[in-house]
Amino acid sequence: MLAAPRLVLRIAYLGAGFAGWQRQPGARTVQGDLEHALARVYRAPVALRGAGRTDAGVHAAGQAAHLDPPFAIPPRGLRAALNRLLADDVRVVAVRLAPPGFDARRSAQAKRYRYRVAWGEPLEPWEGLRCWQLAARPDLARVRRALAAVVGTHDFAAFASSGHAGTGARGTERTIFAARLAVRGRRAAVVLDGDGFLRGMARRIAGALVEVGRGAQPVSWFVALVRHPRTAPPAPTAPAHGLTLERVVYAGRPPAGDDRRAPRSRRAGRARSAC
Repeated sequence: MLAAPRLVLRIAYLGAGFAGWQRQPGARTVQGDLEHALARVYRAPVALRGAGRTDAGVHAAGQAAHLDPPFAIPPRGLRAALNRLLADDVRVVAVRLAPPGFDARRSAQAKRYRYRVAWGEPLEPWEGLRCWQLAARPDLARVRRALAAVVGTHDFAAFASSGHAGTGARGTERTIFAARLAVRGRRAAVVLDGDGFLRGMARRIAGALVEVGRGAQPVSWFVALVRHPRTAPPAPTAPAHGLTLERVVYAGRPPAGDDRRAPRSRRAGRARSAC
């Protein structure tokens, strides 16, 4: 019997109820919930390989993952079956046949993370789930000047979680294609497009920017974290609930219902909304 073709899923979830993406014994994880649902649908264990990990409490709007099913089920039927079995805080948004040679992690060209903050009036409960509420309005001009420093290829060791030295030959070096601050009223979001992110990197960039925005540190301090990571003190870490993995970008037409393409330049584009 011929093997069923590889499938790729686009997944969204609220991170508050999960100990992160990666399966862990004795803990609820996104990968664990999805593999449990897949096992019920296929009546056999099915491994799911994600484009990357998200930490405990971090959300996703466009996580990608692939599987090699034991037999064929139409993509729409599989999506419906999985969503009937999954809890309300995780959803399979799309299922599609994977292109030849596709691997959710290895084929990824870029990822977009969005860190949301708000200040002033209390947030509605559903917005508060995904925004860090600040005590006062940050100096957004200072934040923009600091944020410009991350664009390009740098050693982001100062923004990695303690003990995380990176993987592969490039270690803690990563490339940020675009970095921008989207502002709407009393809300703002730091949007980062990069070829990869170290563990904790997006949250530490956001945490350091808030330090600059509230006047606790000068812009030069942030720039030093980027340019001299081995001697600079580590950046503070922003709360997990403000961070969302917006999407994973693949060459050509990305799989799983996302027709947006990889960034073609380092110029910052407009973000649709802040929160």
